[in-house]
Amino acid sequence: MGGKWKPLIIYHLMTGRKRTSELRRLIPDITQKVLTTQLRGLEKDEIVQRKVYSEVPPKVEYELTNYGWGLKPALDHLCYWGEEHLEKVHGDKFKVLEELDYPED
Repeated sequence: MGGKWKPLIIYHLMTGRKRTSELRRLIPDITQKVLTTQLRGLEKDEIVQRKVYSEVPPKVEYELTNYGWGLKPALDHLCYWGEEHLEKVHGDKFKVLEELDYPED
């Protein structure tokens, strides 16, 4: 579970099955190579499962396994802590989050 990207990938998969391109849009600072490496690691650890559809062009989706869903309480606690941290350090978490918000295409 190390690294800065895996928790973010898992967080986005908690809202449902995603294609690689969807994850890239949701996490714009991640490179394709890093995303692929992180997804493979999560798949190897049985946190994420990859589903390949036999169509042209190939369609691949990722979703959390039951084992992966076990991380939800821990990630929820990290999110709560992060919100409290923003309030403590910056006073207004909403202002900080707006500054981090990415423009829509």
